[in-house]
Amino acid sequence: MKKIVSTILAVIMVGTAYGGDMGTPEEAKAMSLRAQTAVNEMGRDKSFAVFADKNGGFMEKDLYVFCVDMDGVLLFQPLKPELVGKNLYNFNKYGDLLFQDMIAVAKKQGAGWVDYKWPYPGTDEIRQKTSYIAVNNEGFLCGVGAYK
Repeated sequence: MKKIVSTILAVIMVGTAYGGDMGTPEEAKAMSLRAQTAVNEMGRDKSFAVFADKNGGFMEKDLYVFCVDMDGVLLFQPLKPELVGKNLYNFNKYGDLLFQDMIAVAKKQGAGWVDYKWPYPGTDEIRQKTSYIAVNNEGFLCGVGAYK
């Protein structure tokens, strides 16, 4: 019974947090490309301020921008700012070296999709997620992820 109540509460929390509306991979790609353009046009500091603004157009549904340098250091993440400045290159909590994979795609292609496992919001469930990442003119990548 306790497990059922926990599951129901998690579903309610997800619905409340995101209005029951989750972003699609297509929306994630579009936001990631807009983030690339923003960094190219405004620079790092100004674009990060816009990415962090809930009314800036870069936090919609469950989608948000994150940015990582080519060494794996997290440069920007609006939901867990305490991780900014940490090197996540070897992060492998859910069975994927996602940041290594993102950096490899960034170096080889400049932009593309990276699939990995990540906790679903409001639950302990690990689900498939995909992020579209794109390198900007400043040499780091920004990405936006969506659940599959």
